[in-house]
Amino acid sequence: MTENLIRDVLAQHGKLSADAASIAETADLYAAGLTSHASVNVMLALEDAFDVEFSERMLRKSTFSSIASIREAIDELCAAVSE
Repeated sequence: MTENLIRDVLAQHGKLSADAASIAETADLYAAGLTSHASVNVMLALEDAFDVEFSERMLRKSTFSSIASIREAIDELCAAVSE
């Protein structure tokens, strides 16, 4: 479910040149057209979708570089919220 929701957010806010549903989990989202401006929109939409807030240390390009790295960050944030 997490990955599907991430893909939905990317499809709506990522302005990618490829279909978010078909992008490999580890593919470089910046190579697929994600810009720094779009990554901010993606981050805000992810915060709303998962009811989390990205910490300052996560606000770097590498956090949003792939679906896998986004999922890893979301999993960490969700685990911290549930503690």
